Parts: sequence; structure tokens; C-alpha cells
Amino acid sequence: MKSYCSLIKLLLPFALVFSACACSSESAIQQVFEDSGQAPVFLDCRAVSSTEIAFTFSHPVKVSFVRFAPPLELVSIEEGETVTVKTAQPLEGGEKFTADILVEDEKRNTLNVLTPFRARNDRIPKILINELRTEAASKSDARARVEFVELYTLSEGNLAALQLFIAGDNITKPVLEFPSIEVSRGEYIVVHLRTREEGSVDETGQDLSLSNGMDTLPDARDIWVADDKKRLNKNALVYLMDQDGSIIDGVAITDKSENDTWGKPAQEAAAALFGNQGVWRSASGGTTPPGPNDAVNCGPIKTSTTKSISRRNFEDTNTAQDWYLTAQGKATPGEANQGEI
Repeated sequence: MKSYCSLIKLLLPFALVFSACACSSESAIQQVFEDSGQAPVFLDCRAVSSTEIAFTFSHPVKVSFVRFAPPLELVSIEEGETVTVKTAQPLEGGEKFTADILVEDEKRNTLNVLTPFRARNDRIPKILINELRTEAASKSDARARVEFVELYTLSEGNLAALQLFIAGDNITKPVLEFPSIEVSRGEYIVVHLRTREEGSVDETGQDLSLSNGMDTLPDARDIWVADDKKRLNKNALVYLMDQDGSIIDGVAITDKSENDTWGKPAQEAAAALFGNQGVWRSASGGTTPPGPNDAVNCGPIKTSTTKSISRRNFEDTNTAQDWYLTAQGKATPGEANQGEI
């Protein structure tokens, strides 16, 4: 019994100290968190010029290291909320890179980011969406017609990093991000939204006769989206976006013109972009997002694969008045529009 009492007397001071420490430790830990603050959050990486890459964080940081693949020779690093890295040589527009950057804020919170980006392309041509087909033939049909978006260039330039979006269930990812392609003024570029045939080759160089798939012509440029998946239907917002998030051109189509809203969050978000950037005008005017009642009514196309939604004479008033539905058999991928009803 005496030994137990002695043990209790021996342990009691430690228990009291531990109890006191438990409270003080909790306060100390809380103080550490308050002192350290929130770790920096990575927000964005983009090339802002041919020699400058900007990394944006939630608050100012210092750079511990930064590396690129392929490797780049650096001449300066400007730190802060935006970290600007300057390269010794201009980057080729649209070239793909991966950046590996480690940063630390003033309270020694660190963050390591591995992110892809494209070199800035300042030579995107003036370009219009010119024709769309919303229907595809059945897989058993030997003619293998598929949906397409046709573009027309009003000036020369390079398509690198230009993105094609089709607002449906998800608009966070483009349907296509163009590689580096030098284009001339007056080119027809057909983006085939499925690939079903062998010989459906992307024509990224000067030879426009490489592809021998359905709806290809030897003097039009053909680009193919991989796999056999439905991407464009008759209720959609289709647009081209540059690296700065600016929409270069867009078109709104629907077979539900009686509806007041698009019905899907992604489409409502795209409509808001159209309104804010003046890409498509609504009957209400201003920056009001266009609704289905402002779109091109393409319901009469039904399931035809030889009808299309076509721009009228390259007009661009950002309204449905610029567009018409072609007659049966008058879809013209890769050549001048015709067949207005």
C-alpha cells in the first residue's frame, strides 16, 4: 500500500503539469496557426508575352525554384502576388511547356505547383464560325457523315492555342485546342467532331490534300476530333476563345426557341459570356445573356445530315439574322455556303 501511495505522490505533479500543458499547448497550437496564416493558393499560369510567363497566387510569395520542360534560359524573376518569369529568348507561339515552381510566403508556408501552359500566340487570325452540322449518320452508313464546325479566315495568322468550345454539359474543357498551324486569308477549316474512318488526317501544314475522309476537299483544311462521340446537338452555344479568355466568335443555335432559358448550368454560363463580351445580342439589349429565343432556330433540320446552319455572306452582326438553314443536300463543308431556303 505504501508503495502505491508513493507512486501516486510521484506521478501527481506530472499529471498536474500535463493538465496545465494541455490547455497551454492548445493555445500555443492555435497561435501557431494564426501566425502562419493560410498557405498560398495557386490561381493561374499563362504566357503574357513572347518572353514572359506569369504565375498568379492568392497572396505575395517568393520563388524557391522554378524549372521548365523543355528547359528555358531565364533572365529575371519578379516576385509578389504575381510571379513574372522572363526568358532569354522569345517562345514560339503556342508551344507546349510544363512549369515546376516552388514558392514560399512571408510566414514560410510553401507550395509546389506543376502546371502545363502554352506559349503566347499573338498572331491569331481574324476568323469566323461559318457553318455547322448538328447531325451524324448512323455507324452503319457507309457515307460516314459526322457533325462539323467550319471556320473561315479573314486574315492570315496562326491558330496555336485557339480553343473551340461547345457549351453542353461541361464547358471547362475545350472540344479542341489547336496546334500551331499557319493559315492564309480565305481558308476554310473544317473541324470534324468525330473520327470514324482511316485516312482522317489532321492537315496542319501546307498540304491540304492529306485527309481522305468523308466531306474532305483538297483545297480545304481538315482537323479531326478523336473518337466517335456526340459533341454538337441542336441546342448549343459554340465559340472560339483565345488565351486571354476573350471570345473571338460565337453562335447560338436551338431547336427550343420557345424556351426562356437554356436549361443547363454550362449553357447559362456560356450565354452570360456571350452577353458580357458582346458575342451575341439578346432582344433585351446591353449585356443581357441571350436566350434560346435569340438563337438560330435549327429545329427544321431534324435528323438530316445534308442540311446545315450557314452564315450569310460572312456577315457578323452577332444575331440570328446572320444565319440561315440550307436546303436538303446543300451542306458545304470546306467550301462557300449555298442553298439558302
